[in-house]
Amino acid sequence: MRPEILFPLFRETRVLPGVGPRIATLIEKVAGAHVKDVLFHKPVGMIDRSLKARIAEAPEGEIVTIEAVVETHLIPERGRFRPYKVRMSDESGFLNLVFFHPRADYLRKILPEGEKRIVSGKLERFGAEIQIAHPDVIMTLEEAETAPKIEPVYPLTAGLSPKTLRKAIAGALEALPTLPEWIDGAVSHGRDWPIWADAITSLHTPQSARELSPDAPARQRLAFDELLARQLTLQIARARRKAQKGLALAGDGKIVDAILAKAPFEPTGAQTRAFDEISRDMAQPHRMTRLLHGDVGAGKTFVAALAAARAAEAGTQTAIMAPTEILARQHQKTLESLLAPGGLTVETLTGRDKGKTRAGILERLASGEINVICGTHALFQDGVDFNQLGLVVIDEQHRFGVSDRMRLSAKGAKPDSLVMTATPIPRTLTLSVYGDLDVSRLDEKPAGRKPPDTRLVSMDRLDDVVAGVERVINRGERAYWVCPLVEESDLSDLSAAQDRHHHLSMVFGAERVGLVHGRMKAAEKEAVSVAFRNGEIDVLVATTVIEVGIDAPDATIMIVEHAERFGLAQLHQLRGRIGRSDKASTCLLLYQGPLGETARARLEILRETSDGFKIAEEDWRLRGSGDPLGLRQSGLPAYKLVDIEAHADLIALANDAARLAVTRDPDFTSAEADALRVLLYLFEQDQGVRMMRSG
Repeated sequence: MRPEILFPLFRETRVLPGVGPRIATLIEKVAGAHVKDVLFHKPVGMIDRSLKARIAEAPEGEIVTIEAVVETHLIPERGRFRPYKVRMSDESGFLNLVFFHPRADYLRKILPEGEKRIVSGKLERFGAEIQIAHPDVIMTLEEAETAPKIEPVYPLTAGLSPKTLRKAIAGALEALPTLPEWIDGAVSHGRDWPIWADAITSLHTPQSARELSPDAPARQRLAFDELLARQLTLQIARARRKAQKGLALAGDGKIVDAILAKAPFEPTGAQTRAFDEISRDMAQPHRMTRLLHGDVGAGKTFVAALAAARAAEAGTQTAIMAPTEILARQHQKTLESLLAPGGLTVETLTGRDKGKTRAGILERLASGEINVICGTHALFQDGVDFNQLGLVVIDEQHRFGVSDRMRLSAKGAKPDSLVMTATPIPRTLTLSVYGDLDVSRLDEKPAGRKPPDTRLVSMDRLDDVVAGVERVINRGERAYWVCPLVEESDLSDLSAAQDRHHHLSMVFGAERVGLVHGRMKAAEKEAVSVAFRNGEIDVLVATTVIEVGIDAPDATIMIVEHAERFGLAQLHQLRGRIGRSDKASTCLLLYQGPLGETARARLEILRETSDGFKIAEEDWRLRGSGDPLGLRQSGLPAYKLVDIEAHADLIALANDAARLAVTRDPDFTSAEADALRVLLYLFEQDQGVRMMRSG
């Protein structure tokens, strides 16, 4: 159960001052449903009301604070729908406060003629007049003495005013409990970090712009707390998994050696290193859970093939789960050729397999005749039984939910797991995304491959590009042409795949141009993909459905239309469809000018390098902490208090602290463990709490 000390923080926001049902709904939309969510709603800026300006010198278009005398109330004539104005002055000039639909008696009360008032708001010039419409603040000189000079600015939603949100936050701060300290003294030593309650208070009542900076002590403390909760959950999960008994999958090496002897290329050092790491894990009597990530074309499938061979040597089967039917069947084709020298059988099972075909696959799978089965979600459905499942490989793992992976793993007696992704991840982020996994990194590509020649071409030269493609395909080469949309949208001026397919079919001939997009049925997509791979069509027009899964090693041209609209990592993935042989290849990034600074930097990086890890680092730098690498779908936590880029150094620190806590007190029976339990509940890492309890 949630510790009683946290009860005040998990009350609904409607207990806060000024928050009724309607406002509670708006606050939930922008921050969350509980009091603690309001406290974790960090400011994005500030207004400094300590700097008073003279009327004549106040900057236009900015929030200003002015001390002036109320001269007169200019009451509009009835029925004219004119604003109510209050004229003020100081020694430099005159200022009008402008109100629409006001209560005149209220304004006369707070702005009495002849008295000084301090007003604050956005200053504008309307003709010769200087004015502030609906000032944010109207105070007496006495009230100004005790009012905060620095006012934080928060993200809002329509209907939620800054004043209402600030009032709710102030009410939440008044009810702050004193929580036990969960940070080890050795970690916080020399860092000048305040206690948790003081850090939260400082976040919402800054005394200077410095206190809102991500590297301010209070901000660092709060970011570390959130990171520690995440890393602690990951490390508890890691420890629990390491403690689980599994299958010790070791073999005599004969099948692996036979496959290596007939391999189509010499394995890279990175592939050899990764397989050695995987082999050591598989040989242990506990479950392997390892991530294999690397650059496009770095050879993850070959490493997975060797792991499947090792599982076969130990007398067990391998299941390889892919996000699409095209990719599942592509894996079968690749693995059949790689594993044939070892005498292993490879099959595919997808939702499209019906009747006798499906029954035959299921029978051979249950008998153990099939060594490796490739498939989609169909692999973990009821009725799919293995003889002995020893290894589960999840490709493009971010496209599957945790429950999907668990259901497939449940098909065997605690099989080993290898998850793979073709998205290179910066080292700093690996801990945050995959902190519970052991990680193998493929940072080399097979010898003999020529990186594509990448060029930036304006959309104004589209006719030249089409003519160039015609020359290339007339000499027997093949080209991808990627468009961002399936069909024209009224909301977008982007070229659509269907229109481009029609255009190119008119130029090259309909029999030479194919089309693949996400709205097609799997069988249709596969038929077109196979035709392209076999050279039956010369140009494949597609949406980003080809980002993974369509493999035509002989294709030498990649054209990406409106490349400025794609993410850097996605463009790198698309480019990775070519440059997979010893043939020269070209990637043309077509852009619509004028390019913004970030878009140009993104395209220039691709032109300059084909190193996926360098590209990943640059992508992270360009995107900032919003969504590095587009990893929201890959499991990157939606942090509230952490700025991933600014607090990158704290991720490793939190991971070390979490590992130490799990190692020092694996059963979580100490007083320090009680404080860590409060931390996990505070950040709703309930999975970590459950694993704590389960031992």
